Amino acid sequence: MAGRKRKAGRAAGYKLLIFGILTLCVILIAVFAPYLTPYDPYAQDLSNALQPPGPDHLLGTDRYGRDMLSRVIMGSRTTIFSALLLVAIITLAGGAVGIVCGYYGGKLDSFLMRVSDVFLAFPGMVFAIAAASVLNRGVLNAVIALACISWPRYARITRSQVLAVKDAPYIMAARLSGSGTWKIIRKHIIPNIAGQVIVTAVLDIGTMIMEISGLSFLGLGAAPPTAEWGSMMSNGRSMLQTAPWVILSPGCAIFLTVMVFNLTGDTVRDFLDPRYRGKRRRE
Repeated sequence: MAGRKRKAGRAAGYKLLIFGILTLCVILIAVFAPYLTPYDPYAQDLSNALQPPGPDHLLGTDRYGRDMLSRVIMGSRTTIFSALLLVAIITLAGGAVGIVCGYYGGKLDSFLMRVSDVFLAFPGMVFAIAAASVLNRGVLNAVIALACISWPRYARITRSQVLAVKDAPYIMAARLSGSGTWKIIRKHIIPNIAGQVIVTAVLDIGTMIMEISGLSFLGLGAAPPTAEWGSMMSNGRSMLQTAPWVILSPGCAIFLTVMVFNLTGDTVRDFLDPRYRGKRRRE
């Protein structure tokens, strides 16, 4: 039994290393995108418009003669950074609300949970579309619109975790030793609930990439000529039959990136949650 546990732990560690490296590579491509593009992603050359993939342009060109590979690489910065910013906002905002509600309880807890119920009552993407329409077009406005509808889930997850640990013996011991409220939250509660929140955040990155790209596809996110995967797919949807590479290139980039982040999230969950590893072994 102990040998199987060690073997499962090593396997989870190897998977985490592999997918962690893949995730790091994706993020590094986004960070160094301006230095990796073979051409200027915004330079137009109508004489090379709609060139199919070839030696000069590996992913072809769009209707304005812009190199698709360069635009896909540059688009990774806009799309991935927007998703990471969105996940950071909803994790911090929702986590703060959940900690306050779970630790203090009372009327404040009831009020904030009813507010979260109001947001959860709306279909998420429909509310985001409405909010983005009010805020006007732009990547930042798309992030704000999605944050407005996404924070309640983190608030509820964090609140449930705090309720599970706030009366634990070590918390009671910290109170008896004279530790203040914020010291208890900072040193004892947050470290013990961070695992579940981190797993949720990592799993959500892929979802947020698709939602940001979806808003851009509908014309509510990045505005042309900004290189963003959803906006690029929207601009090329009318050429699916005549120049499919224009829409397939950013579409494949979204698919591969979301797959990498989802697999990384699953691996982080396996690595941090021994109960889930045990369930997987029994299956």
